[in-house]
Amino acid sequence: MANKDLVKFVRESRKRGFDDYQIREPLLNKGWSSEEIEKAFFVLRPKYRYKNKVSIFLDSKLLKNLEKRADKNILTLPEQIEDILRRSVLSSGKKTPKEEKMDDRLVTLFSRKYRK
Repeated sequence: MANKDLVKFVRESRKRGFDDYQIREPLLNKGWSSEEIEKAFFVLRPKYRYKNKVSIFLDSKLLKNLEKRADKNILTLPEQIEDILRRSVLSSGKKTPKEEKMDDRLVTLFSRKYRK
């Protein structure tokens, strides 16, 4: 069973905008065992009921850029990510990476043409 105070700390830290790495490091430095820390994160993991759900962890800077783009396109953040993924699957041009003028790192990251 995870330490309730530790779970509460992790939850509050996430609400304040800290990513998991920024939460783990100080806890380890204060003497918490990695096992206890992982138990707390395990309790807070998303619980999905559908197979078509995907969980990705993004750094804070990338997340802020995605949120700005979503606001600009009048979409929610999940809708924006879904749109980016859909466009990456549908893009069929055979341009080299230098010829591409995509400003979206996720499109490049999830694009099939870069997978081997």
